[in-house]
Amino acid sequence: MITITELANEKVKDVIQAQNIADDRFLRIGIAGGGCSGLKYALAFDNQFDPLTDTRFEADGIAIVTRKKFAEFLDGTVIDFKQTDTAAGFSIENPNFPAGAGCAGCAGH
Repeated sequence: MITITELANEKVKDVIQAQNIADDRFLRIGIAGGGCSGLKYALAFDNQFDPLTDTRFEADGIAIVTRKKFAEFLDGTVIDFKQTDTAAGFSIENPNFPAGAGCAGCAGH
């Protein structure tokens, strides 16, 4: 379903260690509509899991949870970590919803 690159995996584990995040936490990925810019994603550590509304899976040793209603839209998604001279952070590449594809009327403008 979701792939996490080796670098992103290392960075998630670095955050867990640096922030002393408890073992019962998992990485939650959320989705929000972003209009013309496409979907917006949120990553956070969480420990609230509801089997009625959430789905959980493992990606390279990282427990990831999302809402069941988001799971089908995340199939094939890759979580990576990008670093440049001016910025660093996690990136989410979703082949189902490429950047700029959020608004059918604007054709990615």
